[in-house]
Amino acid sequence: MKGAPQVSQDLQPIFVALADPARLAAVRLLRKKPLRSSDVADALSLSRPLASRHLQVLRRAGLIEEISERNDARVRIYRLRPEPFAELRSWLDEVEAFWTDQLHAFKAHAESKHGKGAAHPGTKLRP
Repeated sequence: MKGAPQVSQDLQPIFVALADPARLAAVRLLRKKPLRSSDVADALSLSRPLASRHLQVLRRAGLIEEISERNDARVRIYRLRPEPFAELRSWLDEVEAFWTDQLHAFKAHAESKHGKGAAHPGTKLRP
C-alpha cells in the first residue's frame, strides 16, 4: 500500500507563510491584482512596517515577487508567482487521490465483509 504523500521540503516554507491569517489575506488581495505594500497595509488595516514584514515572508517563501514601478524605482509592487501555487495544487491532488483510494478500499472491504449495502443506514461513501 502506498503511503500518504509527504510534504516536500520546498512546500514547507509555503505552508509556514500561509499559516498566518494576515499573510493569507495578503495573498487573497494579490490574487486580484499586483499592489504596493502600502495598499496591502491599508486594505488589511496593518501598519506599513508590519505589512512589509508579512510581504517579505511571502517573498522568501517564493509566493510573491517584487517588481519596481517604471517611473519610480523606490515604489515596490508585489504580485503572486504562479509556480509555487501549481506545486501546491499538485501536492493537494496527490493527497486527494490518496484519500480517494483509501475510501474506495474501505468501501470494498466493508462490502465484501458485510455484504453490499450492509453499511449503517444513511451512510454514503463517495465513489
